[in-house]
Amino acid sequence: MAVLTVLISIGLRWREERLAALRPAKGPRPGWIAAQKRKANRWVTAAMLAAITTLAVLGGLHWLRVLQG
Repeated sequence: MAVLTVLISIGLRWREERLAALRPAKGPRPGWIAAQKRKANRWVTAAMLAAITTLAVLGGLHWLRVLQG
């Protein structure tokens, strides 16, 4: 789950950077606190997505085993 969290976080960061490059810059860059909040939000989101994915995969495997008898 930790590896999945890191991979999802990398993907989210790549997406944020790609979308930021497409949008024109608005005013000054955000401060250090805003950047840390964004980083924490990215990691929390990645952890949540990793947990849901892990539950879905392991739950699906469990039910496959239950249905096989």
